[in-house]
Amino acid sequence: MDTWILRLFLFLICSASGYSLTKEIAPRMGLWGLLGGFLLFALTLLLEDRLKKGSLKNLLGSFIGLVLGIILANLISSQSLPYLINERQISALPLYGLLYGIFGYIGLRIGLKKGGDFQWPRSLRDGKPTGKGLSGNGITKILDTSVIIDGRIADIAETGFMEGPLLIPQFVLGELQHIADSHDPIKRTRGKRGLEILHHIQKQVDVDVRIVDKDYPSIKEVDAKLIELAKEVNGKIITNDANLNKVAGLQGIEVLNINALANSLKPVVLPGEEINAKIVKEGKEMGQGVAYLEDGTMIVVDNGRRQIGKNMDVVVTSVLQTPAGRMIFARLKEEAIRESKGKDYYYPLDSEF
Repeated sequence: MDTWILRLFLFLICSASGYSLTKEIAPRMGLWGLLGGFLLFALTLLLEDRLKKGSLKNLLGSFIGLVLGIILANLISSQSLPYLINERQISALPLYGLLYGIFGYIGLRIGLKKGGDFQWPRSLRDGKPTGKGLSGNGITKILDTSVIIDGRIADIAETGFMEGPLLIPQFVLGELQHIADSHDPIKRTRGKRGLEILHHIQKQVDVDVRIVDKDYPSIKEVDAKLIELAKEVNGKIITNDANLNKVAGLQGIEVLNINALANSLKPVVLPGEEINAKIVKEGKEMGQGVAYLEDGTMIVVDNGRRQIGKNMDVVVTSVLQTPAGRMIFARLKEEAIRESKGKDYYYPLDSEF
């Protein structure tokens, strides 16, 4: 409501000023001045829309470039134009307009281009402190669709380990809504779960969740939009999508991968340790059985196929770390004890009898 009041006020000022100025110069052209004021109002709104889409560092670069261009034009005009005007009897207004227009435009364009490359002070980068979020309290983190549907981000945020505002872009919400409205029952369930997770996070007292309307119409893919938004706000992307992780990393965007966090928090198991686990199915190799720890870590048990459905004590033989997680290889404890006892026995040779 306040925006419309301000725009109405601007319209009245532009229209009244255009009408009054034209009336002063040409009394019969007042209506043309009114039309000119309306066009000025429309151009002002268009300029406002374009400026809102630009980052602060680009705007500052443009402004500095424009000022430098005008200063340079002023220096040239003060040295050269008086001679041309006095000696050649050339009209001053077109020359001044041409000179200031050209140098002002060049300065504006160069400032816009170089403003994004210049290393501004921390407090001016993208309008936010580097390493700080929109609230200035922690790094801004942007959630992608996959990590919202995954749901573990809600538990992490609830523990208090997550600092800084969590940004939910409008295009991510749109993708969640699209998934929730899918005809595929599995996709529909995933989409609804994602919306419920977001609602749960928003209700947490100590979590700053912000829905941002920022969009990039020229970019079609959501992952590319996430990367562009992360660049603009100097934030990090939270995801469990391996492809997004790689693409963002190549472009210098920091990524927090939930799967990597989960793997790092799994308990450390060393060869020789004993574990009690239920063997639930057979393995790929002959005689193998497969069990799982509470955190989902797979245990491959040699000769465990015969013990499917039983809780067995097993001894860890080796641990393999893979991109998908940690895998433990073990053998039955009773076999390990039997083998160790067998090694302690002394079997005399036949020649000794």
